Amino acid sequence: MHPALSIIFFTTAAGAGYGLLLLVGLAGPLGLLPPTRWLGFVLMGLSLGLIAGGLLSSTFHLGHPERAWRALSQWRSSWLSREGVLAVLTFAPAGLYAVGWVFFEQVTGLWALFGLLAAAGAAATVYATAMIYASLKTIRQWHDPMTLPVYLLLALASGALFLNAIVYLFDVDYLWSDLLIVLLLPIAWGVKLRYWRRLDREPTVSTPESATGLGDWGRVRLLDPPHTEENYLMREMGFQVARKHSVKLRRLALVFGLTMPFVLALLALLTSGWPAALAAVLAAASGALGIVIERWLFFAEARHTVMLYYGRDAA
Repeated sequence: MHPALSIIFFTTAAGAGYGLLLLVGLAGPLGLLPPTRWLGFVLMGLSLGLIAGGLLSSTFHLGHPERAWRALSQWRSSWLSREGVLAVLTFAPAGLYAVGWVFFEQVTGLWALFGLLAAAGAAATVYATAMIYASLKTIRQWHDPMTLPVYLLLALASGALFLNAIVYLFDVDYLWSDLLIVLLLPIAWGVKLRYWRRLDREPTVSTPESATGLGDWGRVRLLDPPHTEENYLMREMGFQVARKHSVKLRRLALVFGLTMPFVLALLALLTSGWPAALAAVLAAASGALGIVIERWLFFAEARHTVMLYYGRDAA
């Protein structure tokens, strides 16, 4: 599949924003963060800014972005529509939670309820985003039981990295944000590693023989191409990344997404002052870069079965 930059930015930015919103929505009512005005302003502003920026960028991939609102009406049958509906609905409790925190410095009572609803909405929206891809049976690499947990865990991990960076910048002495990163990063990337291994080990399920139903007669090959020049399907569905490049990019994703943020988070935990804050900020930046590489691979390694009709041997 063609890894469109707008969709990569959407899934990484919105994923981090929803992960941060989920953690902040839970941490406030649980008393894990101080309800100070500027801390709330930065945390809620960053999470909602990432979400809004990601959602806006997703429309750039559409042929008619002005018609994007129409997709909201198909929520009964479309995960894309459900994602849009959930994204819009989540803004309401998230905005009210931000009002309570920023203007009244309150995250208890009714404001706590808004925070919990915002956290639930964030989790549900990431779930719907993952299901957009996991529900596509025509793409074996996406129609996999590991797709959903990968999206959820990486969103949480990236949100935790941003949360930890802000906590250090505001010099808030809360150990739990460091420990959350040390716990989440290995789990999230461990699941991603298992996902990659499943893809490498599982046999190909779609071939020209299975697609045409002529496998009993022997090998099926293409006599003439369906088109004399490249078309939309070939551009969007026919993108391929070489195996050697895929392996290198997987390693880079692990280095930037797991190793460096993990080491930097430990460094922040063991130091104090501006060195700790710098380490936490660098950990968030490195983690974001790692997830961008991971998400590029998620699209580039996917193979749509339609390409079997354009000469591919397997999908």
